[in-house]
Amino acid sequence: MTFRIRGLDPAPFRPLFGLADDELAARGVTRCVADARPGYPDRITLRDAEVGETLLLLNYEHQPARTAYRARHAIFVREGAEDAYSAVGEIPEVLAIRPMSLRAFTAAGEMVDADLAEGAEALARLIERLLQDPKVAYLHAHYARRGCYAARIDRAGPPDPAPPPPR
Repeated sequence: MTFRIRGLDPAPFRPLFGLADDELAARGVTRCVADARPGYPDRITLRDAEVGETLLLLNYEHQPARTAYRARHAIFVREGAEDAYSAVGEIPEVLAIRPMSLRAFTAAGEMVDADLAEGAEALARLIERLLQDPKVAYLHAHYARRGCYAARIDRAGPPDPAPPPPR
């Protein structure tokens, strides 16, 4: 079975890009500057920010299901990030270099399994194992140490649509 890992759509975060620090603070968002790499994993591009890049630290509802598993947590988004990560059968470095917690959910948002993995090969094997269960509709990856949401993982379907040709 093949899987697809996706970063977050940048659209909901665009209105925050470039706001003054006091405007961000009023929304519960903090701007920070990466001072180490790795250390600031962007949830849009699924890569660690380079030293000196700015990120927004904010609370994000990654599991909106109306179940006991509804969840929000802190995430980083790189300010100005536009290209959401989407790849089939590949583990991005940002996930491969950290211990990960995978949580398996039904279509209704009920958690039916969870486990830990570290390293690209172990993570790929765990993804494949969890997606073998027909009750599992999708997976959420979390950074195991801090518990922050990292990415969504689905069974691979058709490729992402190509952008429209330029006019």
